[in-house]
Amino acid sequence: MADGTAIAASGPLGTRREEAGFFGFSRPQAIAFLVMVGLIAVGPFLLYPVYLMKVLCFALFALAFNLLIGYVGLLSFGHAAYFGMGGYVTGYAAKAWGLPPEISILLGGLAGAAFGLPFGWLAIRRSGIYFAMITLALAQMVYFFCLQAPFTGGEDGIQGIPRGTLFGLFDLRSDMTMYWLVAGVFLAGFLLIHRIVHSPFGQVMKAIRDNEPRAISLGYRADDYKLMAFVLSAALAGIAGGTKALVFNIATLTDVHWSMSGEVVLMSLVGGLGTVFGPVVGAAVIITMQNYLAEFGAWVLVIQGVIFIACVLAFRRGILGEFAHLLKVKL
Repeated sequence: MADGTAIAASGPLGTRREEAGFFGFSRPQAIAFLVMVGLIAVGPFLLYPVYLMKVLCFALFALAFNLLIGYVGLLSFGHAAYFGMGGYVTGYAAKAWGLPPEISILLGGLAGAAFGLPFGWLAIRRSGIYFAMITLALAQMVYFFCLQAPFTGGEDGIQGIPRGTLFGLFDLRSDMTMYWLVAGVFLAGFLLIHRIVHSPFGQVMKAIRDNEPRAISLGYRADDYKLMAFVLSAALAGIAGGTKALVFNIATLTDVHWSMSGEVVLMSLVGGLGTVFGPVVGAAVIITMQNYLAEFGAWVLVIQGVIFIACVLAFRRGILGEFAHLLKVKL
């Protein structure tokens, strides 16, 4: 495999990379990160913590999905499989095995990676619409497995999942305490993704996205990089699903349904593909709409459709993508 430092020094396919500071943050990104951390810190004192936890869980899910589509160019329609299985495994580990929340969430991430490895190995052999359809078909297999498997509870799901005690010290039955765990998981996932994107590995991913034949001609094994990115994305989606299962004390078929894959696509598109902060904004917009427009019933889906059409027509780069383009900065 070619040395990733060559592309990392100059950017994908020879373009010069923007100067970055500590942990890969440029100045605009560092400011945006500090603003985001500030909002997370004051959020539970101004808004309902459970709502904020839902936003953070889906924001991590959208970040995981964006790692694949935004930086490798692979559109997966089956990410609900890893998100939902992460929730099921976390819920079962916490309820049936009595494991602490930190171990249960990690097992959810491992479950996502375990499904992502064979699924990714099969899917990356195709591209474009064929890749998307293979991931959708595999995710539907997972859905029917969860419908029939004894440990998932079928249509009832796994209910009454205990939040447990973090490190044996912090009782997570309190929403405020649980919020800080979710915030910590989200920030750790965000920083990991940001570091991956700005590492030599991330530069090769972008090179494959921009011009795969040229990256291969330089000596990079594109399929290996795609598979690694796929497994990383699936693992982070599993962690997001596991964290959500603990927050709401339940893991259900909703999380492995194909519509959940559609939601994460929508979040990434609305926020801005290929931006680190875009999926966070997209998740916040979509979850806020679902929560505060719930009184309109099924019309929420119609309103979401209108928002999506407006974004496609007026904000081709997504909300944050257009904002960053106007300011001529990378977010």
